[in-house]
Amino acid sequence: MTTDLQDQAAAPDENKIIAERRAKLAAIREQGIAFPNDFKPEHKAADLHAQFGGKTREELEAAPVTVKLAGRMMLKREAGKKAAFATLQDSSGPKADGRIQIYATLDLTGEAAMAALHHYDLGDILGVVGTLFKTKTDELTIKVTELRLITKSLRPLPDKFHGLADQETKYRQRYVDLIMNEETRRTFKARTAAISSMRRFMEKNEFMEVETPMLHAIPGGAAAKPFITHHNALDMQMFLRIAPELYLKRLVVGGFDRVFEINRNFRNEGVSIRHNPEFTMMEFYAAYTDYKWIMNFTEEIIRQAAIDAHGTATLTYGGRELDLAKPFHRLTIVEAINKFAPGYTPEQLGDAEFIKKELLKFGVKPFATAGLGALQLALFEETAEAQLWEPTFIIDYPAEVSPLARASDTAAGITERFELFMVGREIANGFSELNDAEDQSARFLAQVAAKDAGDEEAMFYDADYIRALEYGMPPAGGCGIGIDRLMMIITDSPNIRDVLLFPHLRREE
Repeated sequence: MTTDLQDQAAAPDENKIIAERRAKLAAIREQGIAFPNDFKPEHKAADLHAQFGGKTREELEAAPVTVKLAGRMMLKREAGKKAAFATLQDSSGPKADGRIQIYATLDLTGEAAMAALHHYDLGDILGVVGTLFKTKTDELTIKVTELRLITKSLRPLPDKFHGLADQETKYRQRYVDLIMNEETRRTFKARTAAISSMRRFMEKNEFMEVETPMLHAIPGGAAAKPFITHHNALDMQMFLRIAPELYLKRLVVGGFDRVFEINRNFRNEGVSIRHNPEFTMMEFYAAYTDYKWIMNFTEEIIRQAAIDAHGTATLTYGGRELDLAKPFHRLTIVEAINKFAPGYTPEQLGDAEFIKKELLKFGVKPFATAGLGALQLALFEETAEAQLWEPTFIIDYPAEVSPLARASDTAAGITERFELFMVGREIANGFSELNDAEDQSARFLAQVAAKDAGDEEAMFYDADYIRALEYGMPPAGGCGIGIDRLMMIITDSPNIRDVLLFPHLRREE
């Protein structure tokens, strides 16, 4: 972050540069040629490198290739008034092959174009027509026969040697970050590749993509604090979606056996390196499956997304290897505590009062209504969760913290639910769905009681969802995968803001 003194010192120089560029634009306007929209590029830099980068100088001279390309000027080197080299960058990267060199000369490009090039600035978007050749250093280059200014850049790009270094500025001015930083472009190309992979995987397995409301009359589908808004025409309070779950399961009731949605959710909670108030998830439901099938399927989705986005299922995060090719581990909450925080006896982990006292050592004061299962989960979160580096399914969650999950047929107070963790953070949450309308109604009532007792994240009672279940929902399994957190891992990004094009920041002063 620059200091106030640095800002004051830099501002006059930048203001002078902007003023000079505005004067250039004014002169261009007088000629009636500002911001043309009739230049249509036909080639991309990366494609040219791939197709012709391996050709020799002699081969390119023997069979001239004419190209038409547009890009942002990132470098310019002039050799007097008779010749100049420049580097254009287009969208075909994100690697260095998204850039290509151009060579303009007085004889070939023309006197007027060369004179104009002399006044062009870094950041300007140019259109060029020319032929490919190789320089003496074997660099693929366009010998320019036609040169046009497509867009005048009024603001100077950051210093080429330092790029855009300030993190908050990178997040706030993502457009400049994308221009300057190859790594940023690579991250978001990988994100798109991962989401495309997930969509293809779902469609290949006969899931139907759907869209459900983002404005809810009742917030549901997760334990979270919602954003509240007001619908003027209907004169009613509404909530931004915290999860699409209850709507997606309504569709399963309606006969769509396999549905998924890549969705934006909003939760009015903390902001951290792992949390953003709006985030992207993929949530899916499959009739006639259970949580074991969903776990296997989730593992396959994530492994394939990593391969398609990263090129391999073996990743590196924070300098440490993470292998998604291996089968994911599976542990119960108690097994995870015993593995990562050994020393507790079975009697202690079965004693609610002991766990309450133990949690106080971590600064955690549980709700007075918390039962043994919820207390064990809280202890797991304090002692084991951060140590789950390898992909691990934590299974058999207590019913009191799983109001939408099907109860176990073999263990009282336990549900058929899992959460997937890797690099010490939750990535996915899934379970066998509760399709017993009467049981679900009782669970909702328990959530209402918890809310009345002070739990702001407890769920509301959704009478219409109960009515839907009363028509009959087939047994099903479902899961939500946090795409933002998954992309942090796939792209080796330490902060969730690094994988969000426009993360939420405090208002700029």
